[in-house]
Amino acid sequence: MSGILEGKRVLITGVLTEASIAFHTAKLAQEQGAEIILTAFPRPTLTERIAKKLPQPVKVVELDVTSEEHLGRLAEIVREELGGLDGVVHSIGFAPQDALGGNFLNTPFASVATAMHVSAYSLKSLTMACLPLMDGGGSVVGLTFDAQYAWPQYDWMGPAKAALEATSRYIARDLGKQNVRCNLISAGPLGSMAAKSIPGFSELADVWNHRSPLEWNMSDPEPAGRGVVALLSDWFPKTTGEIVHVDGGLHAIGA
Repeated sequence: MSGILEGKRVLITGVLTEASIAFHTAKLAQEQGAEIILTAFPRPTLTERIAKKLPQPVKVVELDVTSEEHLGRLAEIVREELGGLDGVVHSIGFAPQDALGGNFLNTPFASVATAMHVSAYSLKSLTMACLPLMDGGGSVVGLTFDAQYAWPQYDWMGPAKAALEATSRYIARDLGKQNVRCNLISAGPLGSMAAKSIPGFSELADVWNHRSPLEWNMSDPEPAGRGVVALLSDWFPKTTGEIVHVDGGLHAIGA
């Protein structure tokens, strides 16, 4: 039986460790029949090492999403490797330390601007860099952390994720005519490298122990990876501008 991504070509960002959603997305994508290419920054060698644990060998391309030069050469590199693209996974987020951990009211704009550029604007930058490769349409999938709420310690990553969610809707609006869909997975908290960079993250994550209808396992990124792969597939052909929650159902519970 063929997989749901059989014949698809997918670019995946953000594979940093085996604990990352991007790693599980890459693994599942290969298992479901996709050819993939990975991008990494600032240490491609780290991603190359982790990529050896995937079912099949994969090329890793250095990509700083804030660099016009890197974005400008991406399409040529990917076309040479895969011929084109059917899917793009945006698993990129960063905020300087002074934008996290309870410093919201004192964070300088320079740090806020960095968080917005890397975590939100880059969804547009990456999509446009890859658009020439998606001749027959495609699926762009990003990762968010529910921006409807103000979370403990999350600070300026919250507004950055809100900007990401809005950016996804506008991309969906503007690229629908080219049959390019753009959706987000809103995942629950996971013990990834991104989470470890947030001071006091355990306080935020503890909410899931008390309020999530489905038992939530912080050390299992596979459910979120499955969500990404499903949105990359042809099983959501008319879904765009959507945020699919893979969070144990917590988003639906008031208290």
